[in-house]
Amino acid sequence: MTTQVSRRWRPRSLLQLVMLAFVMVMLPIAVLMFQAGQALSELSSLADISARQAVEQTRRARTLSNLALEMERSARQYAVLEQEGLLSIYTEKAQRYAELLDEHAPLLPDDPDIPRLREQLSELEALPDTPIDEFREQLAAFGDFSQRTDNVRHATNQLIDERIENIRERASTVRGQLWMQTAALVSVSLGLMLIFTWLIIRPIRQLERRIFSLGSGMEPASPQHIQGPAEMVRLGERLTWLSGRLTELEAQKQQFLRHMSHELKTPLASVREGTALLSDGVVGELSERQREIVGLIDVSGQELQALIEQLLDYNLLQHSRGLKVTRFDLVTVIQEVLAKHRLALDKKGMHVDWPRQPLPWQADRERTASVLDNLISNAIAYGEDGGHLALRAQQYASWLVVDVANTGEPIDENDRARLFEAFYQGRMRRQGALKGSGIGLSVAADCAKVQNGRLELVEDDTFPVCFRLTLPEVTPPEEGTDGDDASITTPTTMTPALNARNDT
Repeated sequence: MTTQVSRRWRPRSLLQLVMLAFVMVMLPIAVLMFQAGQALSELSSLADISARQAVEQTRRARTLSNLALEMERSARQYAVLEQEGLLSIYTEKAQRYAELLDEHAPLLPDDPDIPRLREQLSELEALPDTPIDEFREQLAAFGDFSQRTDNVRHATNQLIDERIENIRERASTVRGQLWMQTAALVSVSLGLMLIFTWLIIRPIRQLERRIFSLGSGMEPASPQHIQGPAEMVRLGERLTWLSGRLTELEAQKQQFLRHMSHELKTPLASVREGTALLSDGVVGELSERQREIVGLIDVSGQELQALIEQLLDYNLLQHSRGLKVTRFDLVTVIQEVLAKHRLALDKKGMHVDWPRQPLPWQADRERTASVLDNLISNAIAYGEDGGHLALRAQQYASWLVVDVANTGEPIDENDRARLFEAFYQGRMRRQGALKGSGIGLSVAADCAKVQNGRLELVEDDTFPVCFRLTLPEVTPPEEGTDGDDASITTPTTMTPALNARNDT
């Protein structure tokens, strides 16, 4: 059921979130397109009106100039021919000039030539009523009249040029505004894209972290609730259910291991006690052949007990992550582990080299010994008879590097990817009556990991098989951070790890 934390507002589905993101991102672009269309429409309308007015006003100004010339021509012809028809044409042209001048006057309200032209036109309209001699004397006024008419035409052209320049400036202003609006709205769109990308990616990354925590076994006690579309929330709830189910299965597995280990050790103790009584001759002296069989049973019992103890160690390691940090001599620990395997090494005929100089170190002594014990046991089981086992230890600043190498058949490339997986059996088979359980190297790797170190298979120029244990100098819990929570980076000068397979 959806929790209260995840009930914050959100689209009900991923599809709705994607559609909302599309609409919100497109909205600023749509606004930009609308504003650009409005600006272009305004400029187009302004240019159209200005063009029409310019054509009309230019035509009217040109017509005024033509009428002025025609009036002068008609007047001069009448002065020479004295025909009444010429006066009619003159009067008609003067009336037409007066009408156009009245239409043109509002265009140039501050032009001083307009009032003067009206005065001259009034005088010229009265010219037909004057005697012929006076008529001829007044013909000189047409020069100034034509000049002022031309001045009006030039003023009109200048006014039209100013309008065109204003339109250009307006277009430049609109262009600048459109660029600013484009930058602002595109920035808004990019911001919305980032926001919605985050809203979509955030729950996916939360799910990714949940899945990683499930796979790595580091699921927190109170997992973060998924916030986002309903599909993501439901998937997060399914992961929570899966986490609980995996926890139950893990608990059942650990319980099974504990019970089986205990149940196996009980009859095994009786078997070993019986072989010990037979070896001691309690029921009578045994023949040489009988002693050999009893010895074989006892050795097999010891190997079986070792396998059971490995299961117990694995089970304990899965439940206990605390560190018991002490200061100890690593060489002493190596000698103690080798002493446990002295009979097996002698039987195998292996030559052993180990460091002789004391090497004090601070870490979990028990787990470090467990790693070395498993590696040495692994080398004995898979190394060649009469071969060579070498243990090398060196300190790098606050890091300890221990190599356990042996001669024998190299680990198969196909097995290396699963070398440290629990219960995995590789293609190679250990020598002896019983095969391994497949958890020895897994326990060793976990012991190293708990101390923020690592166990890896590395290439070596001398030995075909070489395991490298890298451990940091652990600070005791009461003085610093607990080893299970610390985060330590392995030095880059060390050989990179190689994926491999579990042999024990």
